Amino acid sequence: MISKDLLEILACPKCKGPVKLKNDKGLVCEKCMLLYEIRDDIPIMLIEEAKKIAEE
Repeated sequence: MISKDLLEILACPKCKGPVKLKNDKGLVCEKCMLLYEIRDDIPIMLIEEAKKIAEE
């Protein structure tokens, strides 16, 4: 689980916008529509590793 303090300072590496925790699967940038996975409690904040998500 990512701490609240860490979540507050993390930003999307592509647009520098805020990211939100999405069901412990990863962090989502709603502007870029990218999901940054969390592996072993570590967010993988690499653009080339991010997955494109469909708009809800």
